[in-house]
Amino acid sequence: MPKLVDHDQRRAELARVVWEVIGRDGIEAATVRRIAEEAGLSIGGLRHYFDSQRGLLRFAAEAVGRSVGARVTELLRADLSGVDRARALLAEMLPLDADRRVEADVWLACLVRARTDASMGDLRGIAWAGERHICRLAVAFRCDARPPEVVGDELQDPSLERQARRLHVFLDGLTLQAATYPGELSTGEALDLLGAELDLIAELVAAPAD
Repeated sequence: MPKLVDHDQRRAELARVVWEVIGRDGIEAATVRRIAEEAGLSIGGLRHYFDSQRGLLRFAAEAVGRSVGARVTELLRADLSGVDRARALLAEMLPLDADRRVEADVWLACLVRARTDASMGDLRGIAWAGERHICRLAVAFRCDARPPEVVGDELQDPSLERQARRLHVFLDGLTLQAATYPGELSTGEALDLLGAELDLIAELVAAPAD
């Protein structure tokens, strides 16, 4: 009988190989031939998943999105206070451990490539919308407001929406710092900065208007 292949498991395994190669050797090293060698497969065996470096990079970026999305879904279902949920959601976006550092390296590399590769341009929009949604969720939970139900929905209170925009910019900067200069920003420091920013947002929202 022919050997049955669990394609979901194979995708997860290949994504891990691609992430490791990009994280270790850079995006240019992630060729179809290199991934086939690292995964112990033939090039033909990879064609079901991708057949070019462009397809490989899209595969890697989409796998990062699925991984982050799954963790966010778990946090939304978890029994947490609003403050703790807000912090945990944002922490999932930061490269605070080995797995998330690799994810950040892959995602940043793919976004840079998307600037000059029109076929990957949609990844930038998808990334921006997903990040903004998580920031809106965090602001809503931190400020005891109604969270948006779907990606793209704005917060009903304009002042909260402004803070979500502010938080998005802050989070991008913190992510880039942590990914680019890991020795200069410890996990504890990054989480403290994140918590302080959320606390400041709550204070700004609660402050009476002039």
